[in-house]
Amino acid sequence: MSIQSSHIFVNLPVKNLEKSVSFFQELGFEFENKMTNDDGAALIIGPTSYVMLLTESYFKGFTKKGITDTSSHSEVILTISASSKAKVDELISKALKAGAQPANEKVDDEFMYYASFIDLDGHMWEVLYMEEM
Repeated sequence: MSIQSSHIFVNLPVKNLEKSVSFFQELGFEFENKMTNDDGAALIIGPTSYVMLLTESYFKGFTKKGITDTSSHSEVILTISASSKAKVDELISKALKAGAQPANEKVDDEFMYYASFIDLDGHMWEVLYMEEM
């Protein structure tokens, strides 16, 4: 039996919620107002996919572990899809203009095309275009 979930919520700690929200809005993302308040904001990735940007103090209430120091460690790589190679390049360009740092070199192989950036809080994001199989 396979388990399938109808939604995914990825929780990320952020140092400054207002700056993080502004950053992702500059990239063209929207937020779900029903799940957004002073402690966190629901970044809409897709119809059933969200990244919850949570203030560090609020995030700490969900775990007994410390928050990863993203200046020296990675806790996750978030990969989102794009509809074309041009859309990958467009989103990466917007991210860098909005204050992101470049991550790895762009990859263009037979099946995938992707590039990456580091957001304001040190989280790594990949933007991926994959030809249909």
